[in-house]
Amino acid sequence: MPEAVFRMRGVSKVYHVGDVEVVALQDVSLELFPGEFVVLLGPSGSGKSTLLNILGGLDTPTTGRVDYLDHELGRGGDAVLTRFRREHVGFVFQFYNLIPSLTAVENVALVTEIAANPMDPHEALALVGLSGRAEHFPAQLSGGEQQRVAIARAIAKRPDVLLCDEPTGALDVATGRLVLEALDRVNRELGTITAVITHNASIAAMGNRVIRMSSGRVVEVQPNAKRLPASRLEW
Repeated sequence: MPEAVFRMRGVSKVYHVGDVEVVALQDVSLELFPGEFVVLLGPSGSGKSTLLNILGGLDTPTTGRVDYLDHELGRGGDAVLTRFRREHVGFVFQFYNLIPSLTAVENVALVTEIAANPMDPHEALALVGLSGRAEHFPAQLSGGEQQRVAIARAIAKRPDVLLCDEPTGALDVATGRLVLEALDRVNRELGTITAVITHNASIAAMGNRVIRMSSGRVVEVQPNAKRLPASRLEW
């Protein structure tokens, strides 16, 4: 096995809402490896988004440890986490968060301006199948096209890991398949570690591994002997 890029050891996350203690993660340990596509499955409230936020440096554990290569995340404070996110992580969320007054290529270019070794914005759009839509504004794009612009924006800085939180949650089946095909292509062609949160079990066949979560715990880690391309998923 190659050396893990991410290691989580005994990670728990507890939030306090007034006098109420909410346990979002309980004693989670897992690893992510170079180039793999991981699908995180589980119902709402199972801890998937909290886990992704901690991996991406958007949040820190209450207890436990998260390492990225030989660096412990969370040590050094907010400035270190901000640099980690900027240099190593791409995020794709359910809602696209595009700037309405900018074209598709301009939305992507925003990220390349702060990256050390960025991809050309037009190249990033081509990778998600949107070469012909570069000069269109978000209002002129379908929901699936907007999500693919968001993916292009995330990958344009050449991140080491792409973290996707319900990227097809607001899309119909046909459009969602196009978005998943874009994520699959990015993973296969760029070798970007890709982790996708979903409650749709059909997507599991895309992953090298499927991590199932329930009540803040990892309850099963299942390897796929042969991952399927998005075009062959059965919905």
